[in-house]
Amino acid sequence: MELTLAERNRYERHLALPELGEDGQKKLKAARVLLVGAGGLGSPAALYLAAAGVGTLGIIDGDTVDLSNLQRQVLHGESDLGRRKTDSARDRLREINPNVSVETFPERLTASNAREVLSGWDVVVNGADNFPARYLVSDACQILGIPHVHGAVYRFDGEVALFPPGGPCYRCLHPSPPGPGESPSCAEAGVLGALPGVIGTIQALEALKWALGLGEPLAGRLLLFDALSLRFREVKLPKNPTCPACGPGASAKIQEKDLPMNEIDAPELKAKMDAGESFLLIDVREPDEWAIGRIEGAVLVPLATVPARCSEWNPDAEIVL
Repeated sequence: MELTLAERNRYERHLALPELGEDGQKKLKAARVLLVGAGGLGSPAALYLAAAGVGTLGIIDGDTVDLSNLQRQVLHGESDLGRRKTDSARDRLREINPNVSVETFPERLTASNAREVLSGWDVVVNGADNFPARYLVSDACQILGIPHVHGAVYRFDGEVALFPPGGPCYRCLHPSPPGPGESPSCAEAGVLGALPGVIGTIQALEALKWALGLGEPLAGRLLLFDALSLRFREVKLPKNPTCPACGPGASAKIQEKDLPMNEIDAPELKAKMDAGESFLLIDVREPDEWAIGRIEGAVLVPLATVPARCSEWNPDAEIVL
Protein backbone atom coordinates (compact mmCIF):
# COMPACT_ATOMS: atom_id res chain seq x y z
CA MET A 1 0.00 0.00 0.00
CA GLU A 2 2.13 2.84 -1.34
CA LEU A 3 1.80 6.53 -0.41
CA THR A 4 0.85 9.03 -3.09
CA LEU A 5 2.75 12.28 -3.54
CA ALA A 6 -0.15 14.18 -1.94
CA GLU A 7 -0.07 11.81 1.03
CA ARG A 8 3.67 12.30 1.43
CA ASN A 9 3.09 16.06 1.58
CA ARG A 10 0.17 15.70 3.98
CA TYR A 11 2.04 13.42 6.39
CA GLU A 12 5.53 14.91 6.11
CA ARG A 13 5.68 15.56 9.89
CA HIS A 14 5.04 11.86 10.44
CA LEU A 15 7.58 10.85 7.83
CA ALA A 16 10.16 12.99 9.62
CA LEU A 17 9.84 10.81 12.74
CA PRO A 18 12.43 7.97 12.55
CA GLU A 19 10.20 5.84 14.81
CA LEU A 20 7.31 6.17 12.35
CA GLY A 21 8.54 7.11 8.87
CA GLU A 22 7.10 5.80 5.62
CA ASP A 23 6.62 2.25 6.89
CA GLY A 24 4.63 3.52 9.85
CA GLN A 25 2.46 5.73 7.68
CA LYS A 26 1.72 2.74 5.47
CA LYS A 27 0.64 0.84 8.59
CA LEU A 28 -1.76 3.65 9.44
CA LYS A 29 -3.10 3.69 5.90
CA ALA A 30 -3.87 -0.02 6.21
CA ALA A 31 -5.35 0.27 9.72
CA ARG A 32 -9.03 -0.10 10.57
CA VAL A 33 -10.30 1.67 13.71
CA LEU A 34 -13.90 1.63 14.94
CA LEU A 35 -15.31 4.41 17.11
CA VAL A 36 -18.24 3.57 19.35
CA GLY A 37 -20.02 6.90 19.65
CA ALA A 38 -19.61 10.18 17.78
CA GLY A 39 -20.11 12.34 20.86
CA GLY A 40 -17.84 14.08 23.34
CA LEU A 41 -15.08 11.47 23.30
CA GLY A 42 -15.60 10.15 19.79
CA SER A 43 -15.38 13.63 18.26
CA PRO A 44 -11.75 14.51 19.12
CA ALA A 45 -10.67 10.89 18.69
CA ALA A 46 -12.17 10.73 15.20
CA LEU A 47 -10.67 14.06 14.15
CA TYR A 48 -7.13 13.10 15.12
CA LEU A 49 -7.36 9.55 13.77
CA ALA A 50 -8.55 10.90 10.43
CA ALA A 51 -5.90 13.61 10.36
CA ALA A 52 -3.21 11.02 11.16
CA GLY A 53 -4.17 8.99 8.08
CA VAL A 54 -5.88 5.93 9.51
CA GLY A 55 -7.10 4.25 6.34
CA THR A 56 -10.56 3.17 7.48
CA LEU A 57 -12.60 4.65 10.28
CA GLY A 58 -15.87 3.12 11.42
CA ILE A 59 -18.46 5.03 13.47
CA ILE A 60 -21.47 3.52 15.22
CA ASP A 61 -23.97 5.89 16.81
CA GLY A 62 -27.75 5.86 16.77
CA ASP A 63 -28.31 9.47 17.87
CA THR A 64 -29.01 12.70 16.05
CA VAL A 65 -27.27 16.03 16.65
CA ASP A 66 -28.88 18.14 19.38
CA LEU A 67 -28.08 21.73 20.34
CA SER A 68 -26.90 20.59 23.79
CA ASN A 69 -24.24 18.41 22.09
CA LEU A 70 -22.36 21.34 20.61
CA GLN A 71 -20.76 22.41 23.91
CA ARG A 72 -18.32 19.49 23.62
CA GLN A 73 -19.01 17.36 20.51
CA VAL A 74 -16.70 19.18 18.11
CA LEU A 75 -17.43 16.95 15.10
CA HIS A 76 -20.79 18.69 14.69
CA GLY A 77 -22.06 22.23 14.12
CA GLU A 78 -25.35 24.11 14.09
CA SER A 79 -25.91 23.21 10.45
CA ASP A 80 -25.98 19.55 11.54
CA LEU A 81 -28.82 19.91 14.06
CA GLY A 82 -31.29 17.07 13.60
CA ARG A 83 -28.94 15.06 11.37
CA ARG A 84 -27.70 11.61 12.22
CA LYS A 85 -24.40 11.92 14.03
CA THR A 86 -22.89 9.30 11.76
CA ASP A 87 -23.73 11.41 8.68
CA SER A 88 -22.44 14.60 10.26
CA ALA A 89 -19.25 12.86 11.39
CA ARG A 90 -18.64 11.30 7.98
CA ASP A 91 -18.92 14.65 6.20
CA ARG A 92 -16.64 16.40 8.69
CA LEU A 93 -13.99 13.69 8.54
CA ARG A 94 -13.98 13.79 4.74
CA GLU A 95 -13.19 17.50 4.99
CA ILE A 96 -10.32 16.75 7.38
CA ASN A 97 -8.86 14.00 5.20
CA PRO A 98 -10.51 12.79 1.96
CA ASN A 99 -8.06 9.86 1.84
CA VAL A 100 -9.79 8.20 4.80
CA SER A 101 -12.63 5.77 4.16
CA VAL A 102 -15.49 6.24 6.65
CA GLU A 103 -17.92 3.39 7.33
CA THR A 104 -21.03 4.37 9.27
CA PHE A 105 -23.47 2.37 11.38
CA PRO A 106 -26.44 4.62 12.25
CA GLU A 107 -27.70 2.40 15.04
CA ARG A 108 -27.21 1.61 18.69
CA LEU A 109 -24.72 -1.12 19.55
CA THR A 110 -26.57 -4.10 21.02
CA ALA A 111 -25.84 -7.69 21.94
CA SER A 112 -27.54 -8.79 18.72
CA ASN A 113 -25.38 -6.68 16.38
CA ALA A 114 -22.12 -6.36 18.39
CA ARG A 115 -20.36 -9.36 16.84
CA GLU A 116 -21.16 -8.25 13.29
CA VAL A 117 -20.30 -4.56 13.83
CA LEU A 118 -17.09 -5.08 15.83
CA SER A 119 -15.61 -7.92 13.77
CA GLY A 120 -12.74 -7.07 11.43
CA TRP A 121 -11.41 -3.96 13.18
CA ASP A 122 -7.84 -3.60 14.41
CA VAL A 123 -8.71 -1.35 17.36
CA VAL A 124 -11.98 -0.17 18.93
CA VAL A 125 -12.17 3.26 20.57
CA ASN A 126 -15.06 3.28 23.03
CA GLY A 127 -16.69 6.65 23.63
CA ALA A 128 -19.96 5.25 24.99
CA ASP A 129 -21.44 7.35 27.79
CA ASN A 130 -23.29 4.63 29.70
CA PHE A 131 -22.27 1.56 31.67
CA PRO A 132 -24.22 -1.12 29.75
CA ALA A 133 -22.56 -0.07 26.48
CA ARG A 134 -19.11 -0.04 28.11
CA TYR A 135 -19.54 -3.59 29.39
CA LEU A 136 -20.95 -4.70 26.04
CA VAL A 137 -18.00 -3.29 24.08
CA SER A 138 -15.47 -4.76 26.50
CA ASP A 139 -17.04 -8.22 26.52
CA ALA A 140 -17.43 -8.30 22.75
CA CYS A 141 -13.84 -7.18 22.16
CA GLN A 142 -12.53 -9.87 24.51
CA ILE A 143 -14.52 -12.51 22.66
CA LEU A 144 -13.35 -11.25 19.25
CA GLY A 145 -9.73 -10.73 20.33
CA ILE A 146 -9.70 -6.99 19.57
CA PRO A 147 -7.98 -4.37 21.75
CA HIS A 148 -10.18 -1.51 22.84
CA VAL A 149 -9.39 1.92 24.24
CA HIS A 150 -11.69 2.92 27.09
CA GLY A 151 -12.44 6.52 27.95
CA ALA A 152 -14.88 8.14 30.37
CA VAL A 153 -15.58 11.65 31.68
CA TYR A 154 -17.57 12.95 34.63
CA ARG A 155 -17.85 16.62 35.64
CA PHE A 156 -14.15 17.62 35.82
CA ASP A 157 -12.57 14.14 35.85
CA GLY A 158 -11.60 11.68 33.14
CA GLU A 159 -10.01 8.27 32.74
CA VAL A 160 -8.36 6.27 29.96
CA ALA A 161 -7.14 2.68 29.66
CA LEU A 162 -6.32 0.24 26.90
CA PHE A 163 -7.78 -3.24 27.34
CA PRO A 164 -5.84 -5.78 25.23
CA PRO A 165 -7.10 -9.21 24.18
CA GLY A 166 -6.75 -11.57 27.11
CA GLY A 167 -7.15 -8.78 29.65
CA PRO A 168 -7.13 -7.01 31.92
CA CYS A 169 -10.51 -5.78 30.71
CA TYR A 170 -13.22 -3.36 31.76
CA ARG A 171 -14.74 -5.94 34.10
CA CYS A 172 -11.41 -6.20 35.90
CA LEU A 173 -11.73 -2.47 36.57
CA HIS A 174 -15.46 -2.49 37.35
CA PRO A 175 -16.65 -6.05 38.14
CA SER A 176 -20.29 -4.92 38.26
CA PRO A 177 -22.18 -1.79 37.18
CA PRO A 178 -23.24 0.83 39.75
CA GLY A 179 -26.75 0.77 41.15
CA PRO A 180 -29.47 3.24 40.11
CA GLY A 181 -28.54 6.79 41.05
CA GLU A 182 -25.02 5.87 42.14
CA SER A 183 -23.33 7.30 39.04
CA PRO A 184 -25.28 10.14 37.40
CA SER A 185 -24.88 10.68 33.68
CA CYS A 186 -23.25 13.74 32.12
CA ALA A 187 -26.74 15.08 31.43
CA GLU A 188 -27.45 15.03 35.16
CA ALA A 189 -24.06 15.94 36.64
CA GLY A 190 -22.64 18.00 33.77
CA VAL A 191 -19.20 17.93 32.17
CA LEU A 192 -16.68 20.66 31.38
CA GLY A 193 -16.73 20.99 27.60
CA ALA A 194 -12.97 20.80 27.00
CA LEU A 195 -12.51 17.71 29.20
CA PRO A 196 -13.70 15.16 26.58
CA GLY A 197 -11.21 16.79 24.20
CA VAL A 198 -8.34 15.83 26.49
CA ILE A 199 -9.54 12.28 27.11
CA GLY A 200 -10.67 11.61 23.52
CA THR A 201 -7.32 12.82 22.17
CA ILE A 202 -5.47 10.45 24.50
CA GLN A 203 -7.72 7.63 23.27
CA ALA A 204 -6.73 8.48 19.69
CA LEU A 205 -3.08 8.50 20.71
CA GLU A 206 -3.36 5.04 22.26
CA ALA A 207 -5.12 3.71 19.14
CA LEU A 208 -2.36 5.12 16.93
CA LYS A 209 0.37 3.64 19.13
CA TRP A 210 -1.27 0.24 19.00
CA ALA A 211 -1.71 0.36 15.22
CA LEU A 212 1.95 1.36 14.81
CA GLY A 213 3.36 -0.94 17.49
CA LEU A 214 5.05 2.07 19.08
CA GLY A 215 5.81 2.82 22.72
CA GLU A 216 4.18 1.32 25.78
CA PRO A 217 0.41 0.84 25.56
CA LEU A 218 -1.77 1.92 28.46
CA ALA A 219 -2.52 -1.73 29.27
CA GLY A 220 -2.69 -2.86 32.89
CA ARG A 221 -2.74 0.81 33.83
CA LEU A 222 -5.55 3.30 34.37
CA LEU A 223 -4.77 6.96 33.65
CA LEU A 224 -6.83 9.40 35.73
CA PHE A 225 -7.09 13.12 34.96
CA ASP A 226 -8.28 15.91 37.26
CA ALA A 227 -9.00 18.96 35.11
CA LEU A 228 -9.35 21.38 38.04
CA SER A 229 -5.87 20.69 39.37
CA LEU A 230 -4.52 19.76 35.92
CA ARG A 231 -2.95 16.60 37.31
CA PHE A 232 -2.62 13.12 35.84
CA ARG A 233 -2.40 10.09 38.09
CA GLU A 234 -1.76 6.48 37.13
CA VAL A 235 -2.91 3.39 38.99
CA LYS A 236 -2.08 -0.23 38.27
CA LEU A 237 -4.89 -2.34 36.84
CA PRO A 238 -4.13 -6.02 37.41
CA LYS A 239 -6.05 -8.77 35.67
CA ASN A 240 -8.73 -10.39 37.79
CA PRO A 241 -8.02 -14.17 37.68
CA THR A 242 -11.73 -14.89 38.15
CA CYS A 243 -12.98 -12.30 35.65
CA PRO A 244 -15.99 -13.71 33.75
CA ALA A 245 -14.93 -11.88 30.57
CA CYS A 246 -11.16 -12.37 30.30
CA GLY A 247 -10.37 -15.00 32.94
CA PRO A 248 -10.17 -18.79 32.48
CA GLY A 249 -13.41 -20.26 31.22
CA ALA A 250 -14.81 -16.88 30.20
CA SER A 251 -18.14 -17.04 28.39
CA ALA A 252 -18.04 -16.65 24.62
CA LYS A 253 -21.58 -15.32 24.48
CA ILE A 254 -22.20 -11.60 24.02
CA GLN A 255 -24.92 -10.54 26.42
CA GLU A 256 -26.51 -7.40 27.76
CA LYS A 257 -27.13 -8.89 31.19
CA ASP A 258 -26.31 -5.57 32.85
CA LEU A 259 -29.22 -3.85 31.12
CA PRO A 260 -32.33 -5.22 32.89
CA MET A 261 -34.89 -3.70 30.55
CA ASN A 262 -36.00 -3.62 26.95
CA GLU A 263 -35.27 -0.56 24.83
CA ILE A 264 -37.60 1.46 22.65
CA ASP A 265 -36.59 4.16 20.19
CA ALA A 266 -38.39 7.43 19.47
CA PRO A 267 -40.34 6.25 16.37
CA GLU A 268 -41.58 3.18 18.27
CA LEU A 269 -42.73 5.33 21.18
CA LYS A 270 -44.53 7.71 18.83
CA ALA A 271 -46.26 4.75 17.17
CA LYS A 272 -47.47 3.53 20.57
CA MET A 273 -48.80 6.99 21.41
CA ASP A 274 -50.48 7.41 18.02
CA ALA A 275 -52.13 4.00 18.47
CA GLY A 276 -53.55 5.11 21.83
CA GLU A 277 -51.80 2.35 23.78
CA SER A 278 -51.98 2.62 27.56
CA PHE A 279 -48.65 2.98 29.38
CA LEU A 280 -46.94 5.18 31.95
CA LEU A 281 -44.39 7.56 30.42
CA ILE A 282 -41.74 8.76 32.89
CA ASP A 283 -39.29 11.55 32.04
CA VAL A 284 -36.09 10.93 34.03
CA ARG A 285 -34.35 14.16 33.05
CA GLU A 286 -33.64 17.07 35.39
CA PRO A 287 -36.15 19.92 36.01
CA ASP A 288 -34.13 22.40 33.91
CA GLU A 289 -34.31 20.05 30.92
CA TRP A 290 -38.02 19.45 31.57
CA ALA A 291 -38.60 23.21 31.49
CA ILE A 292 -37.09 23.45 27.99
CA GLY A 293 -39.37 20.84 26.45
CA ARG A 294 -41.31 17.68 27.26
CA ILE A 295 -43.63 15.04 25.82
CA GLU A 296 -47.28 15.65 26.64
CA GLY A 297 -48.55 13.19 29.22
CA ALA A 298 -45.13 12.39 30.66
CA VAL A 299 -44.45 12.48 34.40
CA LEU A 300 -41.23 14.08 35.66
CA VAL A 301 -39.21 11.78 37.95
CA PRO A 302 -35.48 12.70 37.91
CA LEU A 303 -33.34 9.60 37.50
CA ALA A 304 -31.72 9.79 40.95
CA THR A 305 -35.18 9.68 42.57
CA VAL A 306 -36.52 6.72 40.56
CA PRO A 307 -35.64 4.02 43.15
CA ALA A 308 -37.56 5.89 45.86
CA ARG A 309 -40.56 6.57 43.62
CA CYS A 310 -41.01 3.27 41.79
CA SER A 311 -43.22 1.87 44.59
CA GLU A 312 -45.82 4.45 43.54
CA TRP A 313 -46.29 2.78 40.16
CA ASN A 314 -48.53 -0.14 39.28
CA PRO A 315 -46.17 -3.12 38.85
CA ASP A 316 -48.50 -4.62 36.26
CA ALA A 317 -48.50 -1.50 34.09
CA GLU A 318 -46.25 -0.98 31.11
CA ILE A 319 -43.71 1.70 31.96
CA VAL A 320 -41.58 3.66 29.50
CA LEU A 321 -38.69 5.71 30.86
